[in-house]
Amino acid sequence: MSVPAPKPLRLGRASRVTQSRDFIRIRQEGERLAQGCLIANWNHLPEGGRPKVGVVTSRKIGGAVQRARARRLLRESFRLHQHELARPVELILVARNSIAGKKFTDVEKDFLTTLRRAGLLKYDA
Repeated sequence: MSVPAPKPLRLGRASRVTQSRDFIRIRQEGERLAQGCLIANWNHLPEGGRPKVGVVTSRKIGGAVQRARARRLLRESFRLHQHELARPVELILVARNSIAGKKFTDVEKDFLTTLRRAGLLKYDA
């Protein structure tokens, strides 16, 4: 009996929200939830769509190195858990000041807690 191939965990250009107008639309029309070191804004997509993520970091977090690290941590959390989403969504993650100095496991925990509270996960991960 063959084991099904695992789903790819890539996060290419097609999986990202890149347009400024899309960020604005998702923040205005979508739902919002703040938890731990991040704020999540999301909009549901039609079935068969592909989940997308956009990340926002402000200068309040720190210098360019700290902001880039925060973006990497949030994107990586999404990349690892994108296949656990119950429905495809456009997700905007806004890093809060408390993300500075956090380890990946703490950021991932806040990410999963946020998705769980929002009812976006297929099951409790």
